[in-house]
Amino acid sequence: MGARKNHQPRRGSLAYSPRGRAKSMEARIRAWPKIDSEEPRILAHCGFKAGCVQIVTIDDRDKTPNAGKQLVSLGTVLVTPPVLILGVRGYSKDHNGMHAEFDVYAEDIPKFIAKEITLKNKEGALENAEKRLGKIKEIFAIVAVSPSAAGLEQKKPYIFEASVSGGDIQKQFTHVKELLGKEIKIDQIFETGATVDVAAITKGKGWQGVIQRWGVKKKQHKSRKTVREVGSLGPISPQSVMYTVPRAGQMGFHQRIEYDKRIMIMGNTDDEQIKINPDGGYKHFGLVKGDFIILKGSVPGTYRRLIKLRSQIRNAPTKVIKPNILEVVI
Repeated sequence: MGARKNHQPRRGSLAYSPRGRAKSMEARIRAWPKIDSEEPRILAHCGFKAGCVQIVTIDDRDKTPNAGKQLVSLGTVLVTPPVLILGVRGYSKDHNGMHAEFDVYAEDIPKFIAKEITLKNKEGALENAEKRLGKIKEIFAIVAVSPSAAGLEQKKPYIFEASVSGGDIQKQFTHVKELLGKEIKIDQIFETGATVDVAAITKGKGWQGVIQRWGVKKKQHKSRKTVREVGSLGPISPQSVMYTVPRAGQMGFHQRIEYDKRIMIMGNTDDEQIKINPDGGYKHFGLVKGDFIILKGSVPGTYRRLIKLRSQIRNAPTKVIKPNILEVVI
C-alpha cells in the first residue's frame, strides 16, 4: 500500500453531530434575548423564502476600508404575511426547568387554524391566568401564519411560540392580551436597518458519501482498491470506530440558526415605487404579493420554506441605522 504525501482530514465541525434529518419542517428557537426596555414587545416574526437579488448600497460601517463606497451584495427576499396572535402562555421556572402554567386563547379563531390545535379555553381562564402571574417568569405569545397568505399552496398553518420581553410580567401579559385575535405585521416588530437572527431547515441533499459530506481527500487511483473512501477507519486494536471518523450519511435538511442578518429593505408590493418582482416571478416561487423584506446575505433553506426571524441575540447595536439603498438588481 502506497503512502500519501498530502494528508487531508475531514472538514466540518463535530459540534453539529449527529447530522440527522430534522424532525419537522419548522425550526425551533430555544434561546431568546432580553430587551432592556420599559415597553414590552414580541421578539419574533416569520416569512417564506422567495428568491435572491443584488443590492447596491453605500457602506455605512465606520472604520472599514470601504466606508462611504459603493457595495454590491446578495440579498434574500422573504415574503412576510401578517401573523395572527392566537393566545398567551405563561411559564414558571424551578430547578427542573420551565413549566407551562396557563394558556389563554382568543375567542374567534379561524376554523382552519382551530382544528390544528387543542383549545383548552375554559370559563374564567383569563382571570385564572392573572391570579397566577406572581409565579410566572416568562410570557410567550402563541402565533400562527398561513402559507396561503404568502401565495403558497399549503393550507396547513404554522403555529409556534414567540417570546415577549421588556417591562415586567404584568406589562407583558397585558400587551399580548390586547393583541389576542389580531394580526401583526412585520413593521410592528422590526424596522428597516435592524439586525435579526434567522432559523430554518437547510436544503436536503439526501444520503452522501464521505467525500461530499466531509470533504475528505480522494485517494490515488492506483494505490488503493477504492478512491472515494476514507483511507483508514482507525487502528486494529481497539476494534472500534470512533465517532470522529468521517462516515457516509444524511447531508442537509438540518436545523440551523444564522446570526446577524440586516434588514435592508422593508416594503409592500402595493407601493409602486418599489419593484421587487422579476418578469414571470421568482423561480420555484412565483410573484411576491403583500409585505416583504430583503435581508443582506444568504438564508438557510430552499424556496417556499418557512424562515423564522428573531431579535438579535448577539452583538446588539446601540442604535439602528437605516441603510442607504441605491439600486436593487432583480
